[in-house]
Amino acid sequence: MALLDIKQLAASYGKAVALESVTLDVQPGELVGVLGPNGAGKSTLLKAISRTLPSSGTLDFKGKSLHGQAPHQVVGLGVCHCPEGRRLFAELTVRKNLELGAYLRHDRKEIEADMEKTFELFPMLRERLNQQAATLSGGQQQMVAIARALMGRPTLLLLDEPSVGIAHRLKIEIFDAIRSVAAAGVAVLMAEQDAQNTLRVAQRVFVLENGKVACSGSSEAMKNDDHIRRIYLGV
Repeated sequence: MALLDIKQLAASYGKAVALESVTLDVQPGELVGVLGPNGAGKSTLLKAISRTLPSSGTLDFKGKSLHGQAPHQVVGLGVCHCPEGRRLFAELTVRKNLELGAYLRHDRKEIEADMEKTFELFPMLRERLNQQAATLSGGQQQMVAIARALMGRPTLLLLDEPSVGIAHRLKIEIFDAIRSVAAAGVAVLMAEQDAQNTLRVAQRVFVLENGKVACSGSSEAMKNDDHIRRIYLGV
């Protein structure tokens, strides 16, 4: 059984249709990429899953529908969303931002243990634990945002454009960390425009165009797809 099973998902902003008949799935522990240009519906897809945006169609997580669930209930079920633009609490320290990621949890010792795991993933966090989030670079802030989502101890991590506006060196580090998260057993659904790195780390990829799934397949197959290479890889 798929961890996340989506069939014929549709979502709109008023009269503007953003998603139409989207069908995709994520298996336990799998890293799945969602590619597409701006306006393709990538962010809308993740918002629909985390229930910050109404939608219709089948939206099942662990065999149960997410429809009717409030966003905080979805987090409690094991779905944590790292949104586009990071949205950190800028005036709070790195530690406080991480602790807020665990706001539904009460297992203090386990929270501290999970914080240590985020330091292993992003060693920079330990060094800047008492630093205000606003004073970090864009790449460092993205690391905090991902770590904050992981503090919710997700079964499924939703990542929205984790590489936007980040220096190349830190971008590679972040993609490698995301692959490590999936290797540790956390399923990841990642919306991205960086096709090259997405195809490098993801196991499968779905391509959205105008709110619909234009094509999908294994990353290896996508790398050899002339359309994908021409439109998204520029080769």
